[in-house]
Amino acid sequence: MARRPELLCGAAIVLGCAFLVALKVTCSRAKDVTMPAKVPVNFFSTRSPVIDLFRGQLDYAEQLRQDSEIVLYFFYAPWCGQSIAAREEIEHVASRLSDQVLFVAVNCWWNQGKCRKQKHFFYFPVIHLYHRSFGPIEYKGPMSAVYIEKFVRRVMTPLLYISSRSKLLDFLSNYEPGVVGFFEFNASPQPPGYLTFFTSALHSLKKDYLGTVRFGVITDKRVAEEISLVHPGSVYLHRHANTSLIYPKDIMNFTAENICKWALENREMLIRWLRPHGGKSLLLNNELKKGPALLIFIPYNPLAEIHPLLDEITKVALEYHKCNKSQAAEPDLQHLGDSDSPAFDSSVTDAHLKFSEPFSIAKYPCCNTVVLPQWHSISRTHNVCELCVNQTLGVKPNKVHVPHCNFLEIEAALDSFYLQEHTFYQVISNTIECSNFLSFYSPFSYYTACCRTVNRHFLSFISSEKTIFQTPKVAFSSHGKKDNTQFSIPHIEDRNCFIPDLNISSTNITGLSCRTNKTLNLYLLDSNLFWIYAERLGASRSTHPKEFAAIVDLKEEVHYVLDQNTSLVGPTLENFIKNFSVLYSPLKRHLVDDPSVHFHEQHVITEVTTNTFHEIVFLSAKNVLLLYYAQWCGFCASLNHIFIQLARLLPPDSFTVARIDVTRNDLPWEFMTDRLPTILFFPHQRKEQSVKFPEDFSVNLPNLLKFILHHSSLSSSEPCTKECLHKESVLQQGHISHLEREIQKLRSEISALHQAHDQLEAQLSEARREEQRLQQQKHTLEKQHKTLQLHSEQLQATYDQKNQELLEMAEKLQELADASENLLKENALLRILVAARGGKLQSKDETKEPLQSEQTFSEDNDISLSTATATLEEKRIDNIDIIETEHSSGNRTE
Repeated sequence: MARRPELLCGAAIVLGCAFLVALKVTCSRAKDVTMPAKVPVNFFSTRSPVIDLFRGQLDYAEQLRQDSEIVLYFFYAPWCGQSIAAREEIEHVASRLSDQVLFVAVNCWWNQGKCRKQKHFFYFPVIHLYHRSFGPIEYKGPMSAVYIEKFVRRVMTPLLYISSRSKLLDFLSNYEPGVVGFFEFNASPQPPGYLTFFTSALHSLKKDYLGTVRFGVITDKRVAEEISLVHPGSVYLHRHANTSLIYPKDIMNFTAENICKWALENREMLIRWLRPHGGKSLLLNNELKKGPALLIFIPYNPLAEIHPLLDEITKVALEYHKCNKSQAAEPDLQHLGDSDSPAFDSSVTDAHLKFSEPFSIAKYPCCNTVVLPQWHSISRTHNVCELCVNQTLGVKPNKVHVPHCNFLEIEAALDSFYLQEHTFYQVISNTIECSNFLSFYSPFSYYTACCRTVNRHFLSFISSEKTIFQTPKVAFSSHGKKDNTQFSIPHIEDRNCFIPDLNISSTNITGLSCRTNKTLNLYLLDSNLFWIYAERLGASRSTHPKEFAAIVDLKEEVHYVLDQNTSLVGPTLENFIKNFSVLYSPLKRHLVDDPSVHFHEQHVITEVTTNTFHEIVFLSAKNVLLLYYAQWCGFCASLNHIFIQLARLLPPDSFTVARIDVTRNDLPWEFMTDRLPTILFFPHQRKEQSVKFPEDFSVNLPNLLKFILHHSSLSSSEPCTKECLHKESVLQQGHISHLEREIQKLRSEISALHQAHDQLEAQLSEARREEQRLQQQKHTLEKQHKTLQLHSEQLQATYDQKNQELLEMAEKLQELADASENLLKENALLRILVAARGGKLQSKDETKEPLQSEQTFSEDNDISLSTATATLEEKRIDNIDIIETEHSSGNRTE
């Protein structure tokens, strides 16, 4: 090593480089190490009609928008599953509308693209539409091709041209609210206010992606006069159940924002579409909190020209909300000028003020049903009153365009009624007594209250109409001023007794929403998209077509399901609504059942579901012990072995041990619980007097047996006869014999357990001895391992030493080889010199030089040859000595 210093320098350089690399890696760990994003690729096919800006070129997208009238932007993220799923839908829409709409897809996820730097979306995909310079109009509906295409077409033509009276009828008969503008296209290029009205339609789509408000334009003055539009530039909002409105130009500025705001605030929502987006949302919760809701699931195609089922549902909704019978309830609008003109409103008001006409619900729709509390705790009757607001004679107020039923008046009537509540109590009466009393708030009105008593089990006489209401007697009490019996207003459930057009079996539900406290909000859902909600409400998965209706009452925590064996048509829906609206509804509450439960006779514990709860618990002649559990309840699962033992101990002829999963099954109100596990015991003679297992007792076999035997042996309220005592003694003897057999089985099991215990002890002792032997072997092996490890370390040191010596020997041999090579070169050189000298001598002989010179030369030559020969001999002897020395030292080393 001392003879090769360049090796040391090379090693030092390598170590220095390695140190620098290690230092750099160590320092870089303190910083964020990120891998650059991959270069994006095409998201849409190159043959697709959608322009794919997969590098996020938002500036180029803006340039494209300047040259097109309608543009759809599809902002996506390549990794997003929703974006990938919507890609095919967008391509389908683009293939149909690419000649009219420019479709541009922008990758808004690549970090180097301008879209990612300028846009900050919280979700993907996002669809924006532009109508020339107006936008963006964001689409938030379902990512389905038909819905997207429908929305794009609405943006393309936000106004519907109404050219004739028939088209006006079709426009106004739709269930969605309609806004109509009248503009005469005599001026060029457009009449004043038309662009503002056009922009207001786009504002409506921007604020309401469902497009519930439709906008139309009339250019014919004769058609406009059908809806009392005389002046050009007027805007008309059509409403079915309430008075239609004309935009108040003298109060509000005629701007697009104001028109849109006015239409959205005053629109009439008889029926509404619900389209949950699939994520976390309070949409359903906010709507259901408004009151009872009728959810109707129908297959819907937005692009279809006709929707017969939707038209039928619309007709039912219009009938349900028509509180004034004088207005046309049919959606074909028999006379446009009567129902919405001021003349019509005045005639209606006059009809309400003419006291000489016969009293009827149609004339006085402001009524409210009041159920008074029971007059005694043991009473099984209720006093039911119908409270109505009436106008008095005398001063006739001016025409005021207000809704026919003012809820402030109803509230005032209720205040006055409850102040005189005690005067309306009846113990029991077969007559309907009506009373009139003045209002405390207005001198121009009075209130009418018609009351009667009904039994708690009112459903029994609804089915049989030939009861006490065959010839109803109407009497008046003297709480206020009296009127004729023709002014009496019965309860809604009893009008079938003496008002023919309100028979409960009739399909006429006109104005029912204004005549009951259980007003329904109507909602539509597309069963092609949201059938999972219908299944959770009780619909069958195999239903075809996918039509379903359910009433959900969030406040009462109940819901009712329309029989799926009946077709979803208008009369069926009407009967469904009427049965819910009556005070004592004949509808049966729907309870969610667990379809996954399979019954096996060999199971000792009976699994109870919603459908079998009544049969197993109440109709059974056995004592029933019921466990409430849930799949997520860990403590409930730990009780399974206890209940299995209990079921084997109790006689199966007298006792049933059952359980019910409360997360998959609904329970009646009186048997619901908020704590798990809960144990209830139902004695066979007193099923209505269920007993709950005490929570402060531990759930074990002895406590459960004491609890069951204690409550099953309680005496009933009636005195027991001899036969009863005999049956009781026989039952007790059966219990005792059964328990004795079970005790004998337990004893045999205990002896078997003792034998198994002894065998297990022997096996354990043998295992302990084997463990000790293995421990000793382990210690011996550890010692041997240490010895071998030391020997291995010694061998490794010897190996390293020998290896070092061999390296040194190799270096010396290399030096000898180099020296030998040099000697061989010198020997060859000497041979050449000798040959040269020989040639010269020969030439001198030929020239016959003087002998003296030759002799002299010969002597000199001999001297030089002898000198060279001596030198070579010495070098050869030295090399031989060195080799012998090296061999001897090598032998000593070995």
